[in-house]
Amino acid sequence: MKQEHSCKKIHKSMNFLLTRLFRGVYSAAGWEKVGEHGSEDYSLPRWHTPVMPEEVVFWLRPAPDCVILDCTVGYCGHAEKILGSSAPHGIVIGIDRDAGAIRASKPLLDRFGTRLILIKGHFVDLKRHLADRGITKVNGVLFDLGVSSRQLDEPARGLSFQTDGPLDMRMDQSTGRTAAEIVNSADESDLANMIFEFGEERFSRRIARAIVRARANRPLETTRELVSIIERAVPGSYRRGRIHCATRTFQALRIAVNQELEHLEPALRAAVDILDPGGRLCVISFHSLEDRIVKQTFRSLSGRQLTILTKKPQLPTDEETGRNPRSRSAKLRVAERTQGGDHR
Repeated sequence: MKQEHSCKKIHKSMNFLLTRLFRGVYSAAGWEKVGEHGSEDYSLPRWHTPVMPEEVVFWLRPAPDCVILDCTVGYCGHAEKILGSSAPHGIVIGIDRDAGAIRASKPLLDRFGTRLILIKGHFVDLKRHLADRGITKVNGVLFDLGVSSRQLDEPARGLSFQTDGPLDMRMDQSTGRTAAEIVNSADESDLANMIFEFGEERFSRRIARAIVRARANRPLETTRELVSIIERAVPGSYRRGRIHCATRTFQALRIAVNQELEHLEPALRAAVDILDPGGRLCVISFHSLEDRIVKQTFRSLSGRQLTILTKKPQLPTDEETGRNPRSRSAKLRVAERTQGGDHR
């Protein structure tokens, strides 16, 4: 009853929002196939398969009239599920740095109308984005920290070592340093430390040394060039290992380019601040560095602002990893906002 009352209170405060058309705020549509939507098929070709969507809906408990903030809305896979479960009046506010995802999503969920609000921005600024729209509290918050399949498969982004493309790696391609700028300018020791710290790569020094030698001849510009350098730098047995030998270096560069770890804890704390009591925070991480920050932040707020609902992270089912192999490293942690408290 408390949760329902809270949802109605927040929804009432947003009535003004639904009577206006904001510039730069869009409606959008999904692409999931029949099977999850019964006989209805509103889908376009599948660009992105959301990870652990049923688990997210279970923990967030989206009810009619609730307001849910998706801090990494991307191609709206989770947003579509949440909107479907919060009919007829539930609202999803989605934030994403990727302007391409926002544009692609615009025509995709039109059936939800003004129930879906998309904002181009960074989740570290979530309080400002909500305040700009007159919103101070929400009933649930989701962070999906993974890179979408669409982003990985787009060569122009340079996120994947499996296709050739420019060494970019920026989620927001309108601002910030590219991966090429980092590998062509950083000191060898800084490169090695970055690859070791953010990629947990044991051959980081060999790889950094090889990068510096290669760039002395000419600057590195493409993902294929970087992969070739890494392959020559590491031992043959490592090249033939279970995962591609460039995986960890590419992860490290992506994290450095987008400052992913630096922004995560402040964003989590901001999310807790705007959660209504009884509201839930769900975070899906994909590597140990992210998960460690989530776990430590939850623990630091436990008892004062949060009740941790997942003592251990929830993992995808075997069925899901078989259907979507990219979900296999996902970990879901959930906490609930308590009454009052101060995170300082």
